[in-house]
Amino acid sequence: MAAVVGLFLPVACLGCGAPDRALCRRCRADLAARPRRVRLVAGARLDAAFEYEGLVRTLLLELKLRGRVDVATPLGRPTAALVRQALAGAPPGTRVLRVPPSPRGRRRRGFDTVVLLLARGGVHRTGRLRRSRRSVSDRTGGGGGGQKERTALERVDATVGTLRAVGVRGRHVVLVDDVVTTGVTMAEAVRAVRAAGGRVVRCVATASVER
Repeated sequence: MAAVVGLFLPVACLGCGAPDRALCRRCRADLAARPRRVRLVAGARLDAAFEYEGLVRTLLLELKLRGRVDVATPLGRPTAALVRQALAGAPPGTRVLRVPPSPRGRRRRGFDTVVLLLARGGVHRTGRLRRSRRSVSDRTGGGGGGQKERTALERVDATVGTLRAVGVRGRHVVLVDDVVTTGVTMAEAVRAVRAAGGRVVRCVATASVER
């Protein structure tokens, strides 16, 4: 079937270039064997399924920038496994909340990356943090590029106060995002939950930059 489909929609493995698969069996095995990453963000433990480098970085960029949903499953399954692991060690009633994508990115892609990744791993019931009325563009005077173009201090200034949590007072929360680089956005998510009276028991990401 893959060979037939390949005649009309040619595709090559993003890892090694083998034909007819977005990710061949060997590259999937290599991905599955990669170690998980652990770091602290705002005093909370963050578990990441992968380090954000090489093949993992390529797959995430293909998914987020080019809409390659065919690579979501090998990334989503280990991410969802970490969420289930966090819930297994948390009190009953713990909520799973997603860090929301930027409105611009959500419109461009047409889907929420974290929702897709978790769904491919069998986790469907999640909530999300909300964007505050005071958007990032409001806080930065309406100009500037994305996070990559900002200095560390500019990232903090542009992010603090942009998220809020609802309905978490007295509850435990697992936070989920796709990629954690500097940790500023995840730290803001932790702050938002704590400010609303909740407790973050674990943060989870698909990939994290080694620091």
